[in-house]
Amino acid sequence: MAEIGLVGVGVMGAAFALNLVEKGHRVSLLDRTQDKIDDVAATARAQGLSGEVVACVAPKDFVASLRTPRSILVLVPAGGPLDVVIDSLTPHLDKGDLIADLGNSNFRDTEARVSAFEAQGFQFLGIGVSGGEEGARSGPSIMAGGSRNSWAQVKDTLSDAAAKYEDVPCCDWFGPGGAGHFIKTLHNGIEYADMQLIAEVYGIMRDGLGMTAADIAPVFERWNTGPLESYLVEIAGEVAGAVDSVSGGSMLDMIVDKAGQKGTGRWSVIEALHLGSPVGMIAAAVEARNISAARGARFRMEASFGPAPQWLEGSAEDRAPVIDTLEQALIAAKINAYIQGLEVLDRASAEFGWDLDLAAVARVWRAGCIIRAGFLNEIAQVIDSGGSANLAMDGGFGQKLVETLPALRVVVATSVSAGLSTPALFAALNFHDQRRTSLGTANMIQGLRDYFGAHGFERYDSKGEVAHGPWGEQ
Repeated sequence: MAEIGLVGVGVMGAAFALNLVEKGHRVSLLDRTQDKIDDVAATARAQGLSGEVVACVAPKDFVASLRTPRSILVLVPAGGPLDVVIDSLTPHLDKGDLIADLGNSNFRDTEARVSAFEAQGFQFLGIGVSGGEEGARSGPSIMAGGSRNSWAQVKDTLSDAAAKYEDVPCCDWFGPGGAGHFIKTLHNGIEYADMQLIAEVYGIMRDGLGMTAADIAPVFERWNTGPLESYLVEIAGEVAGAVDSVSGGSMLDMIVDKAGQKGTGRWSVIEALHLGSPVGMIAAAVEARNISAARGARFRMEASFGPAPQWLEGSAEDRAPVIDTLEQALIAAKINAYIQGLEVLDRASAEFGWDLDLAAVARVWRAGCIIRAGFLNEIAQVIDSGGSANLAMDGGFGQKLVETLPALRVVVATSVSAGLSTPALFAALNFHDQRRTSLGTANMIQGLRDYFGAHGFERYDSKGEVAHGPWGEQ
């Protein structure tokens, strides 16, 4: 009998199946396309992997091939395709059997599925998996939600397959219901912000400093050896330095500047709004992708208003201090992106009763996932030591912000003056400036609301009481 089953042998499913087989597991596979299963089995044999693939042609045979209580991993698109798989499997399951959804499902759908399954005597896990095809094959970051008992059934197998950070699996259970999928959603939201920040500093170097992609590649490579060390900065250098085999020029220059999205960034913003938690950087990244899709409108606007001018025309030596300033600005913005994401998780934990361990979340993100970065180990240590999601109040991160915020301010101000679009960098600065201001301007908002709607407000000299202004007496 197979130890575990896997449904959906697409790019991610095939890679994850080979990962499990390489770790010595006997894995049953089910897919609509038999050739995909055969390819995985052939690859496993060719690579001499120590486990075994069991090919199945029908849901009934697939379920029967698994030892009980059965554990089934599903890697298919969220929504309808997932429902089809679940409906095909449940008639053949026994009480105590488990289905784990490893796709990018909305956490609210996962909450409903967990409740429905448990009511029938089955088990259901919602598991966020990050790392793309490479991570699925060599070790992803894994974030689980559901019951503790359900997690215990697959913990060892998934820990085998997960990425390792200093031999510690980047794999953990975080709470009931949709906790795992919510954490994956916010992981992706931070990923959106991080990529947008990288794109903006690339744009400043290209359009503000007149640098080519080949000039920019070593900048990212150098940054990756310092405080910005991360997977995304690392691959930004590789993307900028890649040569197109067709044109012979820069690969990056041949890529149409039009970005799509699969929903998790948008969900991050929506859920944060419900929770009353600011995520301006993620929202800016989502909006930037939406604007990028409207290429025709952008061409017409540039024809009417003209392109943004370069900041600086000169030698590499002239650019060097500007590039150093960009590095410091990116550090400040990146810290604020983590603050926004962690604070959403903290509020969700309180709202949904998940009791999330934010240090454990940071540890799971240290390897395997897309936002893995040197910062994350430090974040875990800060929270383990009693720090909060607001990293700005930690001595170490607070000092980093003190040192790097002036650079962020210069970059944003210069970009705005030159007409270069930097929405996520601007959002990072605005987020920090609003939060460091003890006397804001919401008193005017409250006065206006009371004037037109008699909503009332709180007075400084009578806290807790609802007061109204004199305008109603006029």
